[in-house]
Amino acid sequence: MQVQTVVSPVTAGSNTQTEKIVYIDNLKVLLTVLVVLHHTFITYGAPGGWYYAEKTTHTAALIPMTLFVATNQSFFMGFFFFISAYFTESSYHKKGAARFIADRLKRLGIPLIFYSFILSPVLSFLVYRFALGHDITYIQFLGGFHPWIDFGVLWFVAALLLFSLLYVCIMMLFKSKPSSSGKMPSVLTVVLFALTLALGSYLVRSVFPVGWVLKPVGFQLGHFVQYIALFALGIVASRGKWLNIVSYKMGKGFAWMVGVMIVVVFPIIYYVKVTTNSPIETFNGDGHWQSLMYACWEQFIGIFIIVALLGIARQKWNLQSAFMKSMSRATFAVYIFHPLVLISLAMLFRPLNADPAIKLLFVAPLAVIGSFALGNLLVKIPGVKAII
Repeated sequence: MQVQTVVSPVTAGSNTQTEKIVYIDNLKVLLTVLVVLHHTFITYGAPGGWYYAEKTTHTAALIPMTLFVATNQSFFMGFFFFISAYFTESSYHKKGAARFIADRLKRLGIPLIFYSFILSPVLSFLVYRFALGHDITYIQFLGGFHPWIDFGVLWFVAALLLFSLLYVCIMMLFKSKPSSSGKMPSVLTVVLFALTLALGSYLVRSVFPVGWVLKPVGFQLGHFVQYIALFALGIVASRGKWLNIVSYKMGKGFAWMVGVMIVVVFPIIYYVKVTTNSPIETFNGDGHWQSLMYACWEQFIGIFIIVALLGIARQKWNLQSAFMKSMSRATFAVYIFHPLVLISLAMLFRPLNADPAIKLLFVAPLAVIGSFALGNLLVKIPGVKAII
């Protein structure tokens, strides 16, 4: 999971200099923090499913919470797929098909098995025992526990493993390595790409609305148009060395567009929802026109955020302190174990007589700090370190 250096396309000849892209490690820390906060916001009011929830009913809190999770959902998991695919290409050519598959099965397959058979029952027990008030032991709970194949938040890992195996099949089928331009896509190309994703997402959501989950792997197929496209784009970007050449100017330009999407377009969508008295379900799919409107907002802002972060971070965040290095090393562990930290904190704060929005102010920072503290401890364990 750790990014070191890559050969710059400018110096790929006899010159041995390399251009560091540690800003990607820094962005992974940011994305992982957003994952923890995303699930914390869902716990205390934002729309979405989670192991445990105490939903606030205050509109003044619900609107910003909804905006936060909607903006996150528009880009952060797709960005993870893009980054993962970017380094999949070099890893495959370095290791070969057999070693690459073995490595992916170890680093992705083992966490999937661990989460499903060990961590998932523990998480469910915490809620069953301390939130629902069933006074039983963990062993008694296991006697009636049935969803043993439950990847939870590791649906991403399952999808990444699937995408990686499909990538290997394609590479073995087409022996030659396709060439790719060393130029970044134009602004118009980026906009058209986002529009294509929006239309594709709308069509898929007509059949599989947002919230529909493919059991037992946990795939929300309504989001997979973006995930598949960004994984494929990550491969293309790797061949063109886009992470070495994405410009600060492009990043700033798209950052302004993101601001417009949040400050101007989102309030318009909310106004339409209120004035037309549209249920939230109409924005999720089933062919509703509201679903098309939301898919356009979601995909445009999501792609714009990704380009903005890449361009700005390459210029401003391409250095890494010892602290950030330790944080980036722990990101995968944090991703796996943050539900344990968050649910434990939610159980701890549950008796507090306060509105869920107030609890969010305390639990959110504690969940981030606690998850990274636990993650940093886990990656120091020799056996665990070899996997995550």
